[in-house]
Amino acid sequence: MGAAIEAYDPLWYEEPVPPDDPAAMAQVARATRIPVATGERLSTAAEFAAVLRAGAASILQPALGRAGGIWEGRKIAVLAQAFGAQVAPHLYAGPVEWAANLQLAAAIPNLLMAETIDTDFHRDLIGGTIRVTGGHVEIGAAPGLGIDFDEALARAHPWTGEGLHLEMQEAPISYSEENVFAGGAPRD
Repeated sequence: MGAAIEAYDPLWYEEPVPPDDPAAMAQVARATRIPVATGERLSTAAEFAAVLRAGAASILQPALGRAGGIWEGRKIAVLAQAFGAQVAPHLYAGPVEWAANLQLAAAIPNLLMAETIDTDFHRDLIGGTIRVTGGHVEIGAAPGLGIDFDEALARAHPWTGEGLHLEMQEAPISYSEENVFAGGAPRD
């Protein structure tokens, strides 16, 4: 697959194999000129270190809501820098995680980019305190994460679903059938 998409010059090749198999990911990374990215499903600095030691990825995507917050994200960025890798914080948990990602982004020298989820609802949740203009973001000047969070709006729209969109699952990945990521950690 990597060889087939090289001609299109993608910015990265994201998790071409499951992220818990750094050796297999390193094999893919050696076989393509596209930078391999991983990290949104990793949750510890040790997991990121294993990826880097294996030569499995040159772009790390920690999700701060899963990987221990800004301080742990900074440690992951330092590890990445030591291996010549870049960081592109992953965003899956909404505008509070986005604000945390931006604080991390402003504090590391090896930032590639910061993802965004720029919807009307997310904008309203943080009172428009983060603005995207021409592909650039200005970090809010308010204390803490630099945002004003509308807790009343959040409470007026509670999550009522069964699970989140990015949760662990018990079933192994199938390489011959469709994978439906139902999510959910094993329930007792």
